[in-house]
Amino acid sequence: MPLRNKIRSHAHADRPSTQSRSTPAVPDTPWSAARLALTAFFAVDGFLFAAWVVRIPDIRSQVSASHSALGLALLCVSAGAVATMPMVGRLCLRYGSRPVTVGSLALLSLAVPLPAHTHSVAALGGVLLLFGAGYGGANVAMNSAAVDLVAQLRRPVMPSFHAGYSLGGLLGAGAGGLLATTLTTAWALALGGLIGLGVTVVAGVVLLRGPAAPAVVPDRTAAPPSGTARLPHARLLVLLLGLTAFCTAYGEGAIADWTTLHLTDDVHATAGAAAAGYAAYAFAMTSGRVAGTWLSIRLGQTRLMLLGGLTAAAGMLLAALAPAVPLALAGLVLVGLGLANLFPLAIARAGAAGGPQGVALASTLGYGGMLIGPPVIGFLADAASLPLALTTVAAAAGVAALLPLTARGR
Repeated sequence: MPLRNKIRSHAHADRPSTQSRSTPAVPDTPWSAARLALTAFFAVDGFLFAAWVVRIPDIRSQVSASHSALGLALLCVSAGAVATMPMVGRLCLRYGSRPVTVGSLALLSLAVPLPAHTHSVAALGGVLLLFGAGYGGANVAMNSAAVDLVAQLRRPVMPSFHAGYSLGGLLGAGAGGLLATTLTTAWALALGGLIGLGVTVVAGVVLLRGPAAPAVVPDRTAAPPSGTARLPHARLLVLLLGLTAFCTAYGEGAIADWTTLHLTDDVHATAGAAAAGYAAYAFAMTSGRVAGTWLSIRLGQTRLMLLGGLTAAAGMLLAALAPAVPLALAGLVLVGLGLANLFPLAIARAGAAGGPQGVALASTLGYGGMLIGPPVIGFLADAASLPLALTTVAAAAGVAALLPLTARGR
């Protein structure tokens, strides 16, 4: 069937066939209290992570860590997240994703101030394990709750939640920069933790008191295509979507760690222009996610993911190989717009196919991509050059564009 003749109705735009058919329809209230509360959780998650990131140089000096020792400590964030994500998927199935969301964000808010009170690399690694557990748990629980709400609203609103995360990250980075000269690291992170707890309490009351959205589970009563087994079919679908998230997060992690260095060393941009380049990328990604629901309705999710991946691939080739600063900045804008909706739509479709455990698997794979991206780029840059290494981001984006077509066929 030609792609343009696929599902046209916005109420069913590219909805995976594995979504539970018993999900009741609700009135068209796209900005319900539950959706606003859940968006606030995504925003505070991004805010807290950015508040920690901008203070990493101060923490490094505090614990007197070398670059390699700091790298090992930072790996504890990823280790805590990856170890926690599968368990949180099971907790969401047992207790519901909304209570687990509230608990995970509370843990993350309490963990944010702790790095400022460590005085050794070992102690820093220990508290970052706790930080990573809260961060990973929050991401699985929030996305599971969002998948349920998307199914209840019958609108592809998942990108708007991730737009909240991006906006929270921009606010956290901006506030961290403004407070860098006025507050110590301990006070700044304590303030961030208090803000996180405040939002968690207020949004948590709204989210828990509202009518719970029916959990989305795989529809195991429907006959699978081509006589394949039901459960392996759903697992394969989730795996394909998880690989899409992996390729997308690979690019996001690489760009976050290497773009500024590429602009200054290879394109000979000033420090201000290099900072503006990453800011333009982040703003483009936020804008793309804000428009993601509308684009999903107009284009369909599969087509949007295809166009997004191809746009990001072209933009990354331009940013990596451009000989002039304006061309490189334009390429980064294209990358931000292209990657914007790939990860949230992949997570949404994995959740519709596999429920909270589908979200956990896809999120774990996605986080793995963000973890592996920066070191792979570093090794390739040493072996060849940084511009050539960054072209692997374009290759990953191209793969991320094609995987949803395979998933759609499944």
